[in-house]
Amino acid sequence: MASSTGRPLVVVVTGTSGAGKGTLEKVLLDTTPELELAVSATTREQRPGEENGREYWFITPEKFDGLVEEGEFLEYVDLPWGARSGTLRSEIDRIQANGRVPLLDLETDGALRVQETIPGAVTIFVDAPTFDELERRLRERATESSGEIQVRLALARKQQEQKGRFNHAIVNDDVERAAKQLAEIVRGELQAAGTMSRP
Repeated sequence: MASSTGRPLVVVVTGTSGAGKGTLEKVLLDTTPELELAVSATTREQRPGEENGREYWFITPEKFDGLVEEGEFLEYVDLPWGARSGTLRSEIDRIQANGRVPLLDLETDGALRVQETIPGAVTIFVDAPTFDELERRLRERATESSGEIQVRLALARKQQEQKGRFNHAIVNDDVERAAKQLAEIVRGELQAAGTMSRP
């Protein structure tokens, strides 16, 4: 959906692994009908309970390489634990063609790339209240091996150093409070862009 400035609005949520981005995004999507989550493509293995096209588009490394060469990605990242992940331009086009605003859940490098590529993209960084809490959440989640958790923690330290490069930052110390803050930020940006539905 184009904003009042004529630019297509894109909302990007980023932050560290274990900060709770996905939980906050679910609340946001439930309360903000203007938004639709852009489903990323990934080369990582599909986890139990995940559906292709819902959590991610699960594709082979070979297909990912081909899409990169064809310029089909708005952004993509090579993750330290071996997988690749990216946002397909076709996914953004599909959401905007339906008159909605794409919501992207991205690694920080990908979020910065979108910020540079799309004028007026809104970027929001989500962080855990402390590094100890971040580690506790990652270990509790138990979807990664202990080795991958250490890699994610090392990456998280670097990501936290980039926090100031984004438009907004939220500390997810309480899900209800943080979700409310995120919704207020997004509503303000949608209203400023002229894309907010009237009550």
